[in-house]
Amino acid sequence: MTDQDVPTAEETQVDEPALIHGAPSSLSRGQLVVHVDRDGYLELVTALRDDGYAFCSDLTAIDYLLATDRPLPTGVTPERFEVVVSLLHMEEAKRVRVRAQVPEREPTLPTLFELFPGTEAMEREVYDLFGIVFDGHPDLTRILMPDEWEGHPLRKDYPIGRIPVQFKDAPGPR
Repeated sequence: MTDQDVPTAEETQVDEPALIHGAPSSLSRGQLVVHVDRDGYLELVTALRDDGYAFCSDLTAIDYLLATDRPLPTGVTPERFEVVVSLLHMEEAKRVRVRAQVPEREPTLPTLFELFPGTEAMEREVYDLFGIVFDGHPDLTRILMPDEWEGHPLRKDYPIGRIPVQFKDAPGPR
């Protein structure tokens, strides 16, 4: 690769993000990323499914408690939580990532279960570990932590504790 092959900052800078179904988009490592707020989440994912993105390969969340100043396209208001959904267009071998902003004061999103039944366990995991509620989910109960567990362990403000690991038949300390 020569210096002529590397695009300059002027060539890669985008003044206004392209809109995908009315939502701003960006590129991340060559992958299309569509940014949406909570109100447009279900409508956007439905439109993408109708465009041929018929498989949801992943749904997870991020707690940006300490990084609220992360770079986002113009017009996207950062929130503490972000739900990230990866969709695949199997016929055209394309991928799109949806990043939905979820406010701390009311961490809820509509469920994607009716569109993608495979998200049932993924949404339960996000609920269990981050406390984000998916409205309309058929069984929003804990999936990894015991039912009586208090709090959501992947939140950045969750207290850190230590549980000693005990190995069966392991020799004691010397």
